[in-house]
Amino acid sequence: MNGRQIHAPQDWNHTAKLEAVNRKPYARAMCHPPAVRSLRAQPLSQQAFAPFGQVIFPGLDDIPFGPKDAQLELDQGIPRLYLMTLPHRGSRFEQITRHQRCTQCLGSLEGKGWGLAVAPPGPAHQPDPTAIQGFYVPGDCFIKLARGTWHAGPYFRHAQVHFYNLELSDTNLTDHQTCNLLETFGLAFELALPPLDRGDQSPRRDILLG
Repeated sequence: MNGRQIHAPQDWNHTAKLEAVNRKPYARAMCHPPAVRSLRAQPLSQQAFAPFGQVIFPGLDDIPFGPKDAQLELDQGIPRLYLMTLPHRGSRFEQITRHQRCTQCLGSLEGKGWGLAVAPPGPAHQPDPTAIQGFYVPGDCFIKLARGTWHAGPYFRHAQVHFYNLELSDTNLTDHQTCNLLETFGLAFELALPPLDRGDQSPRRDILLG
């Protein structure tokens, strides 16, 4: 040892400062309880859902293709249509995700209703938390999410629900951008779903439309 002081390289100091800055939102979120916002699952309609995609309702078989059909964008890979079974997992979320290379269609089987939260697509790397909206999707239709639409869900009151899902074969591997709302904004959301009728598969219509 010659007693000389060893200085860290300038690049190392710069990197350490950036890492410290990036950790601040996370540290702040962990030190204070998150603000949990209640988000009502509003009734689904074409007009209300238009900023996020489409709603596809049943139609007669002999109607030709038109604007009310799902306008799909699946040309950047191999389309994948599959069934998935999801268990009940509550309705609170702290993360929201988007896919920028394709549209996504999602619907339930057995007439079971469900809910999701969405935020409109845009060039920013994270959504505006004030723009997040909740919707209730009845079991007789499905939704198409536009490319880049932020979404969280599905959420439901049933013990489990089977869903059909149309996206690309590698969507969950290569096109899955997630924003951690808790780390970024110190926020969590609770989606308020309508209650179920006793012995029925569908939420009470009077509360849903009220």
